[in-house]
Amino acid sequence: MANIVYFSHGGGPLPTLGDPSHNEMISFMKMLPNQLEKPDAIIVISAHWEEEVPSVIENNNPSLFYDYYGFPKEAYEIIYPLPDNTELTNQIKQVFDKKNMPIQIDTNRGLDHGVFIPLLMMYPEADIPVTQISLIKGLDPEQHLSLGKALKQFRDSKILIFGSGFSFHNMRAFDWSGKNITDEKNNEFQDWLIDICTGKYSQKEREDHLQNWVKAPYARYCHPREEHLIPLLVCCGASEEKGELIFDNFILGKRAIAIRW
Repeated sequence: MANIVYFSHGGGPLPTLGDPSHNEMISFMKMLPNQLEKPDAIIVISAHWEEEVPSVIENNNPSLFYDYYGFPKEAYEIIYPLPDNTELTNQIKQVFDKKNMPIQIDTNRGLDHGVFIPLLMMYPEADIPVTQISLIKGLDPEQHLSLGKALKQFRDSKILIFGSGFSFHNMRAFDWSGKNITDEKNNEFQDWLIDICTGKYSQKEREDHLQNWVKAPYARYCHPREEHLIPLLVCCGASEEKGELIFDNFILGKRAIAIRW
């Protein structure tokens, strides 16, 4: 399989604060590197950054962007001192230039929690170059499948492509007490998503379904706004094959999944 993973990254910094509603996710993220060859570099598409055109963070000393509010002070003291990522961003820029696709370089923005929280659990040594590519404002499904296709030349390399989102993201429906409650609306959407990503569809059929994801059962209940789903479309575009379900459990009381291609 290629090194492409979409995962549900949990609630803000809660995984690093030992929140019990994230126990299964924490165990999964810590074990995930055992399923993957250690990458030479990591590209993350996070739900938490949108720009008019695809943008990539370039920095010889990447900083962190604590883009969450109301948590204990230790959530704002997290350190993850990553190495220079300029060689990686140059490779990405060259790929986009060859395809005549726009790409912006951002040398000021820090890596948001959709990047550093999961990577802290997976690769605590912080010894792998990491960059982040933005979503495109408007969250058009076809544009993000195309964004993934632009990245597909990395899929067979030792560069890991991460889609960091949440397969269920209705803030009002989460159970912040951590109780795992059966939610048939959530279950139906997760089952649909698993079927589309891992079932026996052609790539065209898979992309057609994902472009029309709003027609899935209880789509807008699970994603009142779709920024946490869209990284999955980027991964699907990059993979061009069916995926494998590698996580199916509860986070914040709701069922959520991870897919590897």
